[in-house]
Amino acid sequence: MARASAATQNPPAARASARARPIEEDVLLTAVFCLVAFGAVMVYSASSATSVVAGRGDGTGLLVRYLAFAALGFIGLNIASRFPLKKLLALTAPLLAVAFILLLLTKIPGIGVSVNGARRWLGFGVLQFQPSELAKLALVLYTARFLADRPRGFTRSGELLPLALVVGGAILLVVTQPDLGTALVVAFTCAAMLVAAGIRLRWLAGYAGVGAVLVLLYSLSAPYRRARLTSFLNPWDHASDIGFQAVQGQIAIGSGGIFGRGLGESVQKIFYLPEAHTDFILAIIGEELGVIGLCGLLLLYALVAWAGLRIAQSASGRYAKLLAAGLTSLILCQALLNLFAVLGIAPLTGVPLPFLSYGSTSLVTLLIAVGLLLNIARGGTANARAVTAEPDAQRSEDDYEDDLPDRSRRHRRPRSASARGRRRASH
Repeated sequence: MARASAATQNPPAARASARARPIEEDVLLTAVFCLVAFGAVMVYSASSATSVVAGRGDGTGLLVRYLAFAALGFIGLNIASRFPLKKLLALTAPLLAVAFILLLLTKIPGIGVSVNGARRWLGFGVLQFQPSELAKLALVLYTARFLADRPRGFTRSGELLPLALVVGGAILLVVTQPDLGTALVVAFTCAAMLVAAGIRLRWLAGYAGVGAVLVLLYSLSAPYRRARLTSFLNPWDHASDIGFQAVQGQIAIGSGGIFGRGLGESVQKIFYLPEAHTDFILAIIGEELGVIGLCGLLLLYALVAWAGLRIAQSASGRYAKLLAAGLTSLILCQALLNLFAVLGIAPLTGVPLPFLSYGSTSLVTLLIAVGLLLNIARGGTANARAVTAEPDAQRSEDDYEDDLPDRSRRHRRPRSASARGRRRASH
């Protein structure tokens, strides 16, 4: 009776406590589940015919691998969604160090695995992984911590130099694999986090200008990179060589029309478009499902963006806000770069489409990133230490509380000052 009368007297509080999970969590989980399920269907559709034609079994090999790594990724998602963010803060530096070491190991012949002229992998057989995917996640964690360590903001652009050196060093290692696409994803993600942290835009423009000049010089430093840049400007003039894949991708999307040829009916994936199940799976979606299918896919990514940004907005503590913004930006930057490349708006970079393209390390890493977003949505909070010593910058010990057993505390109303006063008077 007492519980019922309390709920009657304060219905908003009762509804808040009854709703155990914020709506952003449900939207994010639903969108990601739909993307992964859709990815399994499209990976099978894009790879089965070519596998049968090439005599590599019944065409289910890549589908089975995709589902196996998706299951591994969802295990990582579950662990990350429950992992205390305070411990994650402590693991950031070791994780970043491991990522740098693994990136260096890819350069060593006999250790790094070379595929199509790029040395980006470690491991053997089907158990290969890309250290650059781990580096992306580690750099987001490091950037969030670096920016949260300075709650009073930055007074000089030079204070960002340590972050620029760490991120720039990682980008340099990734670019020389070569993997310009992943390097651009890291750069755009870190730039988005700097904007979220309130960094002055003229400082950001200065660093971006330096980075753009370096990327341009790198793109012009080798004949095949110059040819790729030239083919981007006019791929149809190079349709028989360097622009072949870009042209075939555009033909696939154009031939799909409004409703597409039908699921599994793509022609480009069999005879024309190489590696259709990886970087160019978007083109197969456009050919088989048409504009309707592409719009549905974009809607799912829009839901991920909405949920991630809402989680960042309502997160407790500066570190959690910046981390949520960075993880959301990581997913969106990678998706947009793949979309622009397939549509011919950006040069081909070899970036997989998040949750859809066949890519074991990328799929697992991004699902772990989603798990961290769910962690923040459920009330996980942590703040990096403040580096300033002024008294007004000191934080209360409540700011360092993290992953408390009672996560519903975020819905409780703070006690009024008069109530605290009455309690002191009664003593």
